[in-house]
Order: sequence, then structure tokens, then C-alpha cells
Amino acid sequence: QVQLVESGGGLVQAGASLRLSCAASGRTSSIYAMGWFRQAPGKERKTVARIWWSTGTTYYADSVKGRFTISRDNPKNTVHLQMNSLKPDDTAIYYCAAATKVGGTMDCWGQGTQVTVSS
Repeated sequence: QVQLVESGGGLVQAGASLRLSCAASGRTSSIYAMGWFRQAPGKERKTVARIWWSTGTTYYADSVKGRFTISRDNPKNTVHLQMNSLKPDDTAIYYCAAATKVGGTMDCWGQGTQVTVSS
């Protein structure tokens, strides 16, 4: 089992930056990939970005390409999401997730952290 704890959310104005962090603990040797997802009020949870733990290969949703950067710190079992040029549409609860089984399906989730971007 892997436990995930997010930090770094908050309230910012449009155009500002925020950095989210997610610290993993427990059976971290079983992590294949980690990612960030977000859920806005009344909407489905969607992928923001993901990173494969061994190779560092990344994936971004089209809506955040060029503005968000996902990175990992393997020794610290931590993943970060640097969010620049934030827009009101980025307002959501952001969840960290980890995939601990072959195939990359996320099966461990954090509690979420609120990001609110005002116009």
C-alpha cells in the first residue's frame, strides 16, 4: 500500500503560479507512475499530467501543455506540479495518484488539495 499526501494548494489570481507537491510513503518501491488529476465542481475528474517513475516520461493534458510541468524526486518519493500562468478554468481540487501495478492504472489516491484561481 502507498500513502500520498498533497500540499501547496491555495487561492491565487489569474496569471500567478503555484507548485503542488505529493509525498509518497509505504511501499514506494511498487510505484510505476504518478500523476495529478483535477476535479472542478460538477465535473468529472480529469488527468492533468503523469510521469513514469523509472524513465521520467511525461504526459500532459492539452489544456495545461506549456503551462504546467510535472517532475519527480525519486530519492524523496515526491512528485511536483509546477503550475504557471494559472487561469480561472484551472480552479479545481487537485489529486495526486500513484500506479502500483503493471499497466499504469492509478490505484492509490491522495486526499486532494484545493486550487482556486480568481479572475
